[in-house]
Amino acid sequence: MIPYVRDFEFEWGRRDQVSPLIQRVIAPNPGPFTFTGTGTYIIGHDAPGASVAVIDPGPPDDRHLEALLAAVEGRTVSHILVTHTHRDHSPLARPFARAVGDSPILAAQPPERTIHASGDNEEGEDEAFAPDVVLTDGDAITGEGWTLETVATPGHASNHLAFALREENALFCGDHVMGWSTTVVAPPDGDMAAYMASLDKVIARKFSTLWPTHGAPVTDPAPFLAAYREHRLERERQVVDRLAAGDRRIADMVPVLYAAVDMRLWPAASLSVLAHLIKLVGEGRAAADPAATLDAAYRLI
Repeated sequence: MIPYVRDFEFEWGRRDQVSPLIQRVIAPNPGPFTFTGTGTYIIGHDAPGASVAVIDPGPPDDRHLEALLAAVEGRTVSHILVTHTHRDHSPLARPFARAVGDSPILAAQPPERTIHASGDNEEGEDEAFAPDVVLTDGDAITGEGWTLETVATPGHASNHLAFALREENALFCGDHVMGWSTTVVAPPDGDMAAYMASLDKVIARKFSTLWPTHGAPVTDPAPFLAAYREHRLERERQVVDRLAAGDRRIADMVPVLYAAVDMRLWPAASLSVLAHLIKLVGEGRAAADPAATLDAAYRLI
């Protein structure tokens, strides 16, 4: 079982010093996809005039904007970084940038597909987002006493980036890994094969701490990530078992596979099953009629 971390002390809008170089402010946008809300991270020293980077400004919420401005007051925001362009991560980037003197916004290239399969919720696409600087894997962003390295982690979103803080061997993992839940992988932009490859990439780096955008940090990443990976493989085996049992459609599989999950998450669960099936079809282990979609009929090969 995944050793989830679901209990942690927080208060919306409060600036918490969570490590020597990291502060966090949580937005008041709790929900089934966001847990307690979007956690915005401030990287750098808490000293007048110090330069800091801000990761995932969050949703378009005036209260959160005010809290972030108060949190960085007296310091210079040198960079605004965005892990990916879902609506709980990126929309506040531009208003925040303007409010702190037009700091540059850095992110991966937004996806070409503008309609996200998850629909009109927090996981939908921020279609208006455009970075000032496009980041790629391995880029370095530096400030006073800190260095962030981009780690491309596609899967949850095609343009998902994580950011490694070299001074603390820590990873700001966005939605790629979350301490409170598994991650939604929703086609067409989400890709299970890419997600598993990204997970292996993060495991190989042996980070000391993972800082998800939602929820508490993962302070013992190795066993957590191993369980996280095994969960995905077990879910894949369960999908194969449902096919072997005669289920042909995703709508038949989800009530069985996700019986213990909040029904509000079943639409997202359906997309996760679709992601597994697309992977199985791509590997030649399953076939879809007429193609791998939510409504297709599937069979094992």
